[in-house]
Amino acid sequence: MDERGPSSPCLNICSLDERGICRGCFRSLEEIAGWMRMTPKDQRATVERADARRLAAEKEHKTR
Repeated sequence: MDERGPSSPCLNICSLDERGICRGCFRSLEEIAGWMRMTPKDQRATVERADARRLAAEKEHKTR
């Protein structure tokens, strides 16, 4: 069985913040660079981490 991973979460807003996290997709530079070499399982885990970072950033922004 050929398991496919998720599509890249890239939004073409490629700008890193001071922590090295993309302001568009919320992946780290290492996650972006390694995306094509990741297993589908690792890609899904990366998307989950990026989603968690996005939610945390939205929450932080609302409390300001």
